[in-house]
Amino acid sequence: MRRSPLPPVVLLPLAGIALLSLAGCGRFDPGRMAGVATGFVSHQMCSATFVSGLDPQAFYREAVAPTTRPIDPLLSHRIDRDRGEVTVTLAGMAESRAAYRGPLGCLVLHDPLPAAEAIERTPPAAPLLPPIAGPALVEPATPALKVALDRAFEETSAPPHRRTKAIVVVRDGRIVAERYAPGVGIDTPLIGWSATKSVMNALTGILVRQGRLSLHGPAPVAAWSDPNDPRHAISVDNLLRMTSGLDLGNSLTAGPSDLIDPSSQMLFDERDMAGFAERARLKAAPGTSWAYANGNTLLLSRLVRDKASNGASNGASNGAGGNAAATLAFARRELFDRLGMTNVTLEFDAVGTPVGSSHMLAPARDWARFGMLYLDDGMVGGTRLLPEGWVDYSAAPTPGSERFGYAAGFWTNRGDSTGARHRTRLGLPTDSFMARGAFGQYVIVVPSRRLVVARFGISHSHDNDMATVARLVADVIAATDIE
Repeated sequence: MRRSPLPPVVLLPLAGIALLSLAGCGRFDPGRMAGVATGFVSHQMCSATFVSGLDPQAFYREAVAPTTRPIDPLLSHRIDRDRGEVTVTLAGMAESRAAYRGPLGCLVLHDPLPAAEAIERTPPAAPLLPPIAGPALVEPATPALKVALDRAFEETSAPPHRRTKAIVVVRDGRIVAERYAPGVGIDTPLIGWSATKSVMNALTGILVRQGRLSLHGPAPVAAWSDPNDPRHAISVDNLLRMTSGLDLGNSLTAGPSDLIDPSSQMLFDERDMAGFAERARLKAAPGTSWAYANGNTLLLSRLVRDKASNGASNGASNGAGGNAAATLAFARRELFDRLGMTNVTLEFDAVGTPVGSSHMLAPARDWARFGMLYLDDGMVGGTRLLPEGWVDYSAAPTPGSERFGYAAGFWTNRGDSTGARHRTRLGLPTDSFMARGAFGQYVIVVPSRRLVVARFGISHSHDNDMATVARLVADVIAATDIE
């Protein structure tokens, strides 16, 4: 990443963002903000172009430009398809370059491209989950389902636009309706943003079932091993539920492209993301307050990396206890392959930690398969993948999150939170819970109806088009008569 002193034409809009975001709290670092901006754009453009295979200019117009105002006129990008790289500059003064690394997805380069790890792809075992559809597009099974999809894809006449890209509806283990926007198909990997946190919930659950991680007691973070360190008390449960007490910013209100929030700095301007998060100070005693921040999940992601890599021989260790190759092999062997998720890209940072807060890409069908894991308490095809009771644990509301209704890596309609009551009024059942990501990524699980609804899009409304998605689920329930 290259930076030079920024001219006034850049400083003025950056300062405006800083004032709006911080109300004068004194954390205006123009160089760091420029690095976050160029890192965000280069990474997202790289993933969209080389992982998803989307039209880069359409993606920039719909997904990037609305998030980078008012500095968007100062940004330029260059795509090198031969090298698999995207370079982004800010007024010619700050520059970031992201590189495509095949199975490891894209990475913003802070130094030379890390040495390639040997990614061995052994033939997957037969999935435990039966096929949910054939290779052809599944048209809505009933006229009512068609109307439900028509309504969800209907575009608004003025911003904020809905831009629904994919919907897959699974009832009783089979797709009963699906639809895709132009340029997106059955096999197109779509970014989950924070829906990826729910995948980290599953990988954590697998390690708990295997006896390699414990929910309670001090999390095995080496930097906090001293019992006199107040962070020593942080548990895996705290990391899953966002109750670590660490001062990691606010990923909920800031959003993934916020130039000042520590979460954005971590994701787009740090080579070792969990290392950045573990240095945060405590602002509250662990378990006493709730604050949604990506750094919690990055710390959890590194624990998954280290435990998954124990005893692995593929790929060279980076010296921190784990590597990307072994972590990816673990995720495929223990989760993706067992669910029949055949086209998943989990992206990693420069030290081999999965970016579990936000950067997994998969087709909507694979995201729906993931949701199906949570219909039967983690049992698939008669085999237990998650610990007994894990689903109820994952969907149980977290104290302190009553305004929003957060659980353990999922958002939940269970309990009596303000968020749950609001979503119930909009049409979501009271037992439902969801993987949810920025800009309108949803995998909604309704166990009582044997239903999973996956919806992906690029929605820039303040609530990620929640009303439309809730109406979709309500319409699907009515259309399939599974009350």
